[in-house]
Amino acid sequence: MSAQAAPLVSAAKLAVPDHFQSFLAFDFGVKRTGVAYGSRLLHEAQPQATVNAEGEARWPIIAQRIADWQPDALVVGVPYHPDGAAHDNTAKAKKFARQLHGRFKLTVFEVDERYSTTEAQSQGAKDADAASACIILNQFFRENL
Repeated sequence: MSAQAAPLVSAAKLAVPDHFQSFLAFDFGVKRTGVAYGSRLLHEAQPQATVNAEGEARWPIIAQRIADWQPDALVVGVPYHPDGAAHDNTAKAKKFARQLHGRFKLTVFEVDERYSTTEAQSQGAKDADAASACIILNQFFRENL
């Protein structure tokens, strides 16, 4: 593989290469970021501890998660209004995805995550952020693998 950086892509626009077997997903939030891990083999996301840190303080924790799990690619939920329009958090999540790509040189897939937190809360999740990350990753699996 070349030294060129891996791409940042919308999951709906690109087939996921077969050699991508493991994924770490993020439900970005300014104060908390949900995390989930999943593999192509099991096709089911598993919640991980939410990153309870803001700004630069979140990056060492995320770096450790990536080092621990060694995913082939990352998945980031990007929120939109019900009508598909972008809002402030849309831009923040996309920026987070670009930062992940820039820092870790892994392919980052973006997934439309409308209602993931609402769904997680309606299911009675103890950690709605981690549960939302699971919903995002399971949606990615359903739509792309």
